[in-house]
Amino acid sequence: MEDVALFFHLLGAFSFVAGTIVAGVAFETSRRRETPAEIALLLGLSRIGVLLVALGTLLVLAFGLWLVHLGAWGYGAGWVDAALGLLLATVVLGALGGQRPKRARKLAVQLASEQAPVNAELRALLDDPAGRALNYLSALLLLAIIALMVFKPGAPHS
Repeated sequence: MEDVALFFHLLGAFSFVAGTIVAGVAFETSRRRETPAEIALLLGLSRIGVLLVALGTLLVLAFGLWLVHLGAWGYGAGWVDAALGLLLATVVLGALGGQRPKRARKLAVQLASEQAPVNAELRALLDDPAGRALNYLSALLLLAIIALMVFKPGAPHS
């Protein structure tokens, strides 16, 4: 059973990381585009990344908790508690950071349908430093989770 739990936990981790990369690359690429149609298309692609992150979060959490239950460590292990806390923080920061890109996508779709050029509001949503900082911080926390999962500080080694 442990192999099954590990397989789906890793599948979730790959989905989470892949989704983060897809959403991030689509967003950053959209910031460099000049037409609302291109921006809307790229930000629409970032939604696929968000879906992968959501799926990955569910798999990582469910099968990760099952692995803790099956494993030699417990829920009181520092690295497990830290990973759970970081996962929560990652998801919250990513959700908050994703609000402006979501609004930018909706505005870009509207501007594209009106055949209007990029306006100051759309550019401000794409270039918002607070939203970008939240997203980058979320990605850094994801790297910290991966490090905890790989190195398991304080866990007994076999």
